[in-house]
Amino acid sequence: MSHKDAERAGTTSAADRPDDHAPANGRNQNGAAAEDTAKDRAADRAADRAADTAAPDLAARAAELEDRWRRTAAELENFRKRTARESAGQREDERARVLTRWLPVVDNLELALEHAGPEAKQIVEGIKAVRDQALAVLAEYGYPRFDDAGKLFDPKLHDAVGTVASPDSEPGTVVHVVRPRYGDGDKVLRPAGVIVATEER
Repeated sequence: MSHKDAERAGTTSAADRPDDHAPANGRNQNGAAAEDTAKDRAADRAADRAADTAAPDLAARAAELEDRWRRTAAELENFRKRTARESAGQREDERARVLTRWLPVVDNLELALEHAGPEAKQIVEGIKAVRDQALAVLAEYGYPRFDDAGKLFDPKLHDAVGTVASPDSEPGTVVHVVRPRYGDGDKVLRPAGVIVATEER
């Protein structure tokens, strides 16, 4: 082989050989793509796991909020009912306070009727009409008048203003009503002032 032929052969061989220092773009790109795909799959799996974990937490949170809402609604309803009862009680107390101020007037009318002479017939009729009207109003508001003479003494209904030995009455019996009672049971506007029979000594 001549010198020129050897040079040509060497030149051809060097051109035909791949450059060891050239970047392997194809291989690097394929590797990066595969790595990105693996990362995406891992991220998807992590997201799925997070969703599976969060679902029970959200359900528990929703149940807790619903329970709190129901409790709050129940408390509001109880508050409304309690306020209504308190308002009704306050109205009743105010009504009783006003009606109590009427009772001395009624008492005075009764006294006037007891001490009126026959010559004052027209005046007596007028006083009776006023008295009866006042009693009707008291009864309308739930405080009718009661006559407790002959009944057993009841501390819830009667105030003992005195005692007397009475052979005709059982001990503990009301023998005389000094001041009549208005109302009954839990609605007593004023207990009766009474004189109670005691045992004879």
